[in-house]
Amino acid sequence: MYSMPVQYEEFKSFFLILIRISVVLFMLPFFSSRIIPVLSKAGLAFIVTIILFPVISNKMTEFPDTSWGVFQLIVSEFMIGMILGLTVQMFFEAVSMMGQLVGFQTGFAIVNILDPQSGTQASILSNMSSLIAMVLFLTLNGHYILLGAIRESFEIINVGSLNLNKQLFKVIMGVSTDMFAIAVKIGAPAIAALLLTKVIFGLITKLIPQMNIMIVAFPVQIVIGLIFFGISMNVLLMIMDRYVGDLDLLLINIMRLLRV
Repeated sequence: MYSMPVQYEEFKSFFLILIRISVVLFMLPFFSSRIIPVLSKAGLAFIVTIILFPVISNKMTEFPDTSWGVFQLIVSEFMIGMILGLTVQMFFEAVSMMGQLVGFQTGFAIVNILDPQSGTQASILSNMSSLIAMVLFLTLNGHYILLGAIRESFEIINVGSLNLNKQLFKVIMGVSTDMFAIAVKIGAPAIAALLLTKVIFGLITKLIPQMNIMIVAFPVQIVIGLIFFGISMNVLLMIMDRYVGDLDLLLINIMRLLRV
C-alpha cells in the first residue's frame, strides 16, 4: 500500500502558516486591490507558504483535540496576520489622506474617479499619491523587508500562539496617530501654499471688489496646487526612505509584543 510521505500534523501546520501569510498579503496596499483576482492572491499566498514551510524551524504549538481549540488557533493566526498587515497599511492610508487634503484645497473635491484598488470614488490626487507611494515602496525594496518580516514572524511568534496586551495596543494606537501626522508632513508644502493663496485672493477681493475673483482664482489655485503637490512628492520620497528603513524594526517590535 502506498503511504504518503507527509504526515497529517504537517498538513495542519501548513494550513495555519497559510492563514497568516494569506492575511498579511491580502492586506498589503497592492494585493488588497480588487483588480487582482482572488485566485491569483490565493495562489501567491500558497506559493510563499510552500517556500517558507521547510525553513520554519520553531516548534509548532500542540494541536488541541477539540474543535473550539482548533478554532482559537485559526483566529490567533488571523489576528497576527491582520495586525502585521494593518501596520504597513497605515502608512499608505496616510499618503492617500494627504492626497485627499491637497485635492480638496486645490478644488478637485468634485472631480473624483473610480479607485481600482478599493473600488470606491477617490480624489485624483489621492489616487495618484497612492500609486506613487507604491512605486517608491517597491523601488526602495520594501517588499523584501515584508517578506523577511513574514519569515521572522514564525521565528518570533509560535504558530497558533497569540498574546494581546496593553503595550501592543499602545503601539498600534501610536502608529494610527502617526498616520495623521505623516499626512500633514507630506502635504505641508501644498497645504501651506494653497492656504496662503486663499488669503491673498481674499485680500484682493477686499481691495478690488470689482474683480470677478472666482474666474481668476480657480485656475491659479489649480496651477499652484499641482506645482506644490510635486514638491510634496519629493517630501514623500524622503519620508518613505526613512519609513522603509525603520519598518523592519517596527514589525519586529510588534511581533515581540505578540509573542506569548
